[in-house]
Amino acid sequence: MSDTTEFQILIVDDARDIREPLGQYLRKQGLRTQLATGAAEARRILDEAVIHLVVLDIMMPGEDGLSLCRALVARGGPPVILLTAMADETDRIVGLELGADDYIVKPFNPRELLARIRAVLRRVPPPELPVPTGRRRFAGWEHDAAAHSLSSGSGETVGLTSGESRLLGVLLDHPRTVLSRARLLDLTAGRDAKAYDRAVDNTISRLRRKIEKDPGSPRLIVTEWGGGYMLAADVEQL
Repeated sequence: MSDTTEFQILIVDDARDIREPLGQYLRKQGLRTQLATGAAEARRILDEAVIHLVVLDIMMPGEDGLSLCRALVARGGPPVILLTAMADETDRIVGLELGADDYIVKPFNPRELLARIRAVLRRVPPPELPVPTGRRRFAGWEHDAAAHSLSSGSGETVGLTSGESRLLGVLLDHPRTVLSRARLLDLTAGRDAKAYDRAVDNTISRLRRKIEKDPGSPRLIVTEWGGGYMLAADVEQL
């Protein structure tokens, strides 16, 4: 897969002068990036976001990169490229034995790391997005994920596109929780779509026209400025 704009990279390094410039460089090359100062912060991000590859420094205070690499491989996590010091040949060997996909020695050329990232991503098969099923009720509406439809208590039925149904399903999975555009893209588009933030806004706008009494002043799918979107309703599984 040559279009890397669909992927999100996590950079884990306690050195700010490496972590931040590298994140800026990868973003300029079209990759989405998140930054972590250590293993604890990386674990939190991995639990909250869809990460497709981890660039991981070995030598960090607290839990080191080899320990985090071992944990990621054990749980079938994203591929790992290790950042190692010139003298850490033993750590590089151990990292590869643990299941790291590649390594690069500091100091490195960011262009070389970008080439290695793209090479690893080309080897990773895109995951299949789960096909949503089931029915759920919220704010007087009933969502049938399999049929891509909504029905109201009065018997009104509203058809949804597959994209609208999937996005609504994600909001129903996380009621009263703010989801960023990036998170919504990860959960609805996966790697196969040419995802962009405006696609989320457009789909939200169409959903509001279908379920809100006043789409111009939404009460169900609300905007959190600087954060994302939230379903402001309780959800009942049917």
